[in-house]
Amino acid sequence: MTEARIEVKVEQDRKAPSAKKHPNTCPSCGSHYRDDELEASLHVCGQCGHHFRMTAWARIAQLADLGSFVEEAADVRSADPLHFFDLRPYVERLSEAELNTGLNEAIVVGSATIEGHPLELAVMDFFFMGGSVGSAVGEKYVRACESASERGCPLVTVSGSGGARMQEGVLSLMMLPKTISALDELRDAGLPMFSLLTDPTTGGVTASFASLGDVMIGEPGALLAFTGPRVVQQTTKEKLPDDFGRAEQNLRFGHLDAIVPRSEQRPYLARLLRLFAR
Repeated sequence: MTEARIEVKVEQDRKAPSAKKHPNTCPSCGSHYRDDELEASLHVCGQCGHHFRMTAWARIAQLADLGSFVEEAADVRSADPLHFFDLRPYVERLSEAELNTGLNEAIVVGSATIEGHPLELAVMDFFFMGGSVGSAVGEKYVRACESASERGCPLVTVSGSGGARMQEGVLSLMMLPKTISALDELRDAGLPMFSLLTDPTTGGVTASFASLGDVMIGEPGALLAFTGPRVVQQTTKEKLPDDFGRAEQNLRFGHLDAIVPRSEQRPYLARLLRLFAR
């Protein structure tokens, strides 16, 4: 009697590793640019209008009058109060972020002028640990609010963040009410805050100071949401619109006052500063 055999064939679906795109390649249309070309175009694709992410210092150079920016709270740095360790120690991740960006934190604050109008600038940098908010970021933002109150000038916040910094646990979450309280004191002084939301502005930053501007401005196509569309779709099991969480949807729902292309942001803010001048 012949023994029956069952043949099992296991196929492995191994996708070829995709080539890593150059950071100067537009993710929308595939156009490639030299560093000087991107800098000249304010990091906007000349073919499709895609807005590349910018470093904090590039953003400051775009908005502030030449030579007017004076950095403040530069000595405020993150500590490691929880001695956090996941795959690597938190202090190691901080050191790597500092080496890669030249910053000591995910936000740069200081005084400046735009077309001669004084203001306080608080600019986040997504390239530093995803722009995550820890105790040092919160402290620097609070100091920016206090500086604006002391000088009697508006505060301009440029947001770009993935949310709270998990390596600092509840200390990171405490920065949400801390920054909101600082903005309340700024408003008690009769001073406005203009909020410019860039891609991406998500998580705890969206749930706190980024959404509390007296004038809310978004960049074209920027993701501005508490949670990204992939997570929402997995949770709700519903088909989401193509522009879910994007600046254009936020404008339709009244969460933004305007969507302003990068080339128009400086004159737009200058106009706001004139209108709100004391």
